[in-house]
Amino acid sequence: MTTDAAVSTATVRRVTDVRPLITAADLPPARHFIDGTFAEGSTERVVDVVDPCTENVIARIPEGTAEDIDRAVSAALQAKAGWSRLVPKERSELLHAVADRLAEHTELLSRLESANTGKPLAVSTDDVGQAVDTFRFMAGAVRATTSLAAGDYVEDHLSVMLREPLGVIGVVTPWNYPLLMAAWKIAPILGAGNTLVLKPSEQTPLTTLKFAELVADLLPAGVLNVVNGYGATVGARLAEHPDVNMIALTGSVNSGRAVARAAAESLKRVHLELGGKAPVVVFEDADLAAAASALRVAGFWNSGQECGAACRVLVHESVAERFVEQLVGEVRELIVGEPAAGEDVEVGPMVSKAHFERVTGYLERAKKEGVRVAVGGGAVDGPGYFVAPTVLVDVLEGAEAAHEEIFGPVITVETFTDEEEAVRRANDVPLGLSASVWTENARRSHDIAARLDFGTVWVNSHLVLSSEVPWGGFKGSGYGRDLSIYALDDYSRTKHVMHHHGR
Repeated sequence: MTTDAAVSTATVRRVTDVRPLITAADLPPARHFIDGTFAEGSTERVVDVVDPCTENVIARIPEGTAEDIDRAVSAALQAKAGWSRLVPKERSELLHAVADRLAEHTELLSRLESANTGKPLAVSTDDVGQAVDTFRFMAGAVRATTSLAAGDYVEDHLSVMLREPLGVIGVVTPWNYPLLMAAWKIAPILGAGNTLVLKPSEQTPLTTLKFAELVADLLPAGVLNVVNGYGATVGARLAEHPDVNMIALTGSVNSGRAVARAAAESLKRVHLELGGKAPVVVFEDADLAAAASALRVAGFWNSGQECGAACRVLVHESVAERFVEQLVGEVRELIVGEPAAGEDVEVGPMVSKAHFERVTGYLERAKKEGVRVAVGGGAVDGPGYFVAPTVLVDVLEGAEAAHEEIFGPVITVETFTDEEEAVRRANDVPLGLSASVWTENARRSHDIAARLDFGTVWVNSHLVLSSEVPWGGFKGSGYGRDLSIYALDDYSRTKHVMHHHGR
């Protein structure tokens, strides 16, 4: 495959306005949130929260301990009886109130999310909107749960199916979607009648703490608790705690393994939404312009720090050159910048120095392996953790860049010769979260989608989500489902009560 496109390095649009994105008054209390109030930590150790655009410290939060988790779990235990006894209508109304409160503070939450993560404001605003919709959907869904009908399935015995909350849920959320992933967990957990203790990423805790501050007067004390800190300490204690009935994590594959191992001792339920390496299978009859335009968003949304990102293109060899030309044209037009530099900014920085070094390390190794850079290919000069939007071509089967999750603004392009090869190579990754198929042949689209080993498969689109449909993966991407009524199922249990009524 060849392309005449010369490699280019993006420039970063910097802030020229003297007004800061956030002020000190916008920040949440720098404490844990336990039993309905903000509480000091058990030690004086703190964690720096860094603006990835400037590398400046914008806040310091307490470094949580196992003791802090124990306090929070105790509060959740005390609150669970009262919360679980609320009828669905009451819990629904409270979830609607939470959604209203979030919607009222959309602008503040968007600015705070962007200041903490470096996200373009368009991404942060979309996150808040989806968080609001998640609470609204779950508020309705809890009033319309379905189950096997009560009836006599054995002569003279009436069977009644009950759906009960699990109890106390431990939650660990990631740094790439701090507010939205918290909403994906909190809404169904509370809707199903559970209480929870949540550990946000130590890198991006600000909107989760602000969420707790905003809804503190709406939820009973102890129903929602937030403890800051590192996964090795706070997350591990949550996973192993004997009074936690389930641990739910969105994060890396390694984090998922650690949580599952810790949870095994107490045989608690585990819900894991882990990584992805989404193949984009482009057949020779596909609308190439539409596919390239869609990948401009689906491959680089949230700077590629997205587990469902369209990051691995498999394109039929007969149209590969034309497709790469169109894709590179789209990527060249992406606007990279700080979130406060304009509403049209599309790509921000990597979330941290460590992640920046991880992504650029993948790029350097790819170039040494003979992979060719069609556009981008490395870091952008200046402060902050910016990586140029990148397209890698001449990628061979089994190459590291096409097999492992880079989690940055990078798309790799491989070619295939026929359907069998396309399906085999698309499935030949350890992760199975999402994929997409691009073809104008309806029979082919149904057949190929059915053969792809991924939890979500889009046809002629990518990264389109809805609160009504489930999100979750296969293989190394974990198990359990976020969104939809399936999430409510995950966070509840069924009980069969059989009454002998023979006379």
